[in-house]
Amino acid sequence: MKEQHLIVLDLDGTLLKDNKTISDRSKQILGRLMNQGHQVMIATGRPFRSSEIYYKEVGMNTPIVNFNGAFVHHPLNTGWGSYHSPLDIKVAKDIVEALKSFTFHNIIAEVRDDVYYHYHDEKLMDIFSMGNPRVTTGDLRNFLNDPPTSMLIHTDEQHVPLIRNHLHEVHAEVIEHRRWADPFHVIEIVRKGLNKAVGIKRVAESLHIPRERIIAFGDEDNDLEMIEWAGCGVAMGNGIGGLKSIANEVTLSNEEDGIAVFLEEFFKEKTA
Repeated sequence: MKEQHLIVLDLDGTLLKDNKTISDRSKQILGRLMNQGHQVMIATGRPFRSSEIYYKEVGMNTPIVNFNGAFVHHPLNTGWGSYHSPLDIKVAKDIVEALKSFTFHNIIAEVRDDVYYHYHDEKLMDIFSMGNPRVTTGDLRNFLNDPPTSMLIHTDEQHVPLIRNHLHEVHAEVIEHRRWADPFHVIEIVRKGLNKAVGIKRVAESLHIPRERIIAFGDEDNDLEMIEWAGCGVAMGNGIGGLKSIANEVTLSNEEDGIAVFLEEFFKEKTA
């Protein structure tokens, strides 16, 4: 066998097409590479409950990075360990309190697979309903009793910079915050020092795969650290400019089987 590689896949805008499905061509090449002994894993901002379906569809047997590195575990091996790094609950409630001075639609806190909504919001509830989470609605300052794995602030586009500026000025030492891509104007918050690369490093060490044999695919700003850290960081054709500028390679878009095209060439494999 060729040297074993670890192939790391972001989901939305990367492995997933715009209709949230995985192409047959991608599944074929990933299946062939796994059969050859290579390792394939997911690193996503999503919680496990909404990424498990894709983990199973591809037939993975590796640990998974969720919440952009705030939760890392092995779905098939509890003995591997579970690494959960939530926000400090006081910081979370301070953020909710401060948001009274800003314009926003809602705040969502996730404690692993439990979801807390500051306000009742059918549209957001539909988005977060995958995996049937336990849902609580009400003022997060009163109802949130456990440190959240992540927080999401839903607002209008023009208010995103104002809120992010506040988060940077007041909480820069304890949180990381990212902006979701269109069409949702959402600010995502996790504990300081967490990102996908942190989780991937833990997985790679457990698999004894060196950094130079890690191939990572992504498209958004929450992929920056892992694309820069991986031995071969690959930006999708639909990815943001900042990611493409630091990536080792740029492939085709998620709608054009960018992952499959790159892997077929890299490993000299062709799907049927």
